[in-house]
Amino acid sequence: MKNRNYRSNFLVGFLAVVLAFSLDVNSQKAKTGIDDGQKASAINSEQLLKDVKYLSSDQLRGREAGTPDSRIARQHILERFLELRLPSIGRTHLQEFTFTARNKKTVEAANVIGFVKGAKNPKRYIVITAHYDHVGVRRGEIYNGADDNASGTAALMAFAKYFKNNPPNNTILFVALDAEEKGLQGARFFVDNLPMKQESILLNINMDMISRSDKNELYTAGLYHYPKFKPHLDAIQNKAKIKLLYGHDRPELKGNDWTFQSDHGVFHRRKIPFLYFGVEDHKDYHKPSDVFENIQPKFYVNAVETILMAIKEIDEHYQKQ
Repeated sequence: MKNRNYRSNFLVGFLAVVLAFSLDVNSQKAKTGIDDGQKASAINSEQLLKDVKYLSSDQLRGREAGTPDSRIARQHILERFLELRLPSIGRTHLQEFTFTARNKKTVEAANVIGFVKGAKNPKRYIVITAHYDHVGVRRGEIYNGADDNASGTAALMAFAKYFKNNPPNNTILFVALDAEEKGLQGARFFVDNLPMKQESILLNINMDMISRSDKNELYTAGLYHYPKFKPHLDAIQNKAKIKLLYGHDRPELKGNDWTFQSDHGVFHRRKIPFLYFGVEDHKDYHKPSDVFENIQPKFYVNAVETILMAIKEIDEHYQKQ
């Protein structure tokens, strides 16, 4: 009887612990929408979300270009590149520049640049970009910019880590651009001061607003101008856990033509091919409500995984003509 009671009590206790653990895990999944399969994927989803949360926190006060808050965000990106031991393309990882704002004041800004050398074609380049600035504080309210564009910046850092551990065929530059919200200033300076020959660039892949969609849709713009990349995106469609749509890049769409609406437009004007990944505008676009709590973690992780698949497909199979 004693042993039987002991076993019975032990079994009840053990089952209680298992149940409690299961409930805790399910609770964590409910909070983030991230399942075990995604946690075990090529991207560290927990770190990805931590980066978005930090970059869009009140502590960084909207990351307006030229402010101490922007410099804190810049330092976060720089430290990540240094931790990964990414080489700098110039003397340092910072590409500093100034520009004149609308109020006629001179603004000091900087792009953050690191790269992973290509194993087969080290002198051919894929330039991956995401702007890390947002619009700052307006009328006493912080515009946190979680989707716009802490989401793209966090993805950029995740890709840097992935390719550091899985060297690409072509050299990949990771460029965190400053002052996009001030007129694409960081992209303009980068393209005007390219650290390599323009003809050696295969394409620019730009990310701006990639973390939320009620329709589970991520758009790729640029195929109207550069249809040569369509077979590579078609190749990943069956693997994508989101709807990867093509469009928003035709002139007749006017305001819905995204060709020049983010940093990739600067590359396009210089005849450098681009693909842009982003979602359609939502109710929190350029509002104080664009906060971490309003991104959609499951969609976001799936979007980042999809963009990574696109980068890998192009890196491995695209042949420049």
